[in-house]
Amino acid sequence: MWYNPIMMWLLRSPLHGMLSGNTMIITYTGRKSGKTFSTPVNYVRDGDVLWAVSFRQRTWWRNLHDSPVTLRVQGKDVTGVATAMTDQQEVADCLRAYLRKTPQIAKYIGVGLDASGQPEPQDVAEAAKTRVMVRVQLSGS
Repeated sequence: MWYNPIMMWLLRSPLHGMLSGNTMIITYTGRKSGKTFSTPVNYVRDGDVLWAVSFRQRTWWRNLHDSPVTLRVQGKDVTGVATAMTDQQEVADCLRAYLRKTPQIAKYIGVGLDASGQPEPQDVAEAAKTRVMVRVQLSGS
């Protein structure tokens, strides 16, 4: 994507504070190529776990199977182990929890919120068909 280099520059710069509360850089090694790749992704923190959502059609997450990663989070480099979850029910469960923490992004994922602000179950199930969840367990935690 054309804006990824701009996002990565900003996240590595002293200006990172504008974005780093919910956007990080994840650096991982390609399973087949052995090359190192970095990409910016939105995240939600839950204690010592960071969660990210991606479209199934994207490819970066396919490299993450209990894989070591380096993250640039809020101006600091940290390490962790990342796993991509693809099972639709598991994705739906994780997506529901993700949206409870960040209901403001529900509209971008195509999920409506009920009167009490909870994600609509049918919308979450639909979104899980086209999304994956990435779980990063931070090291030292």
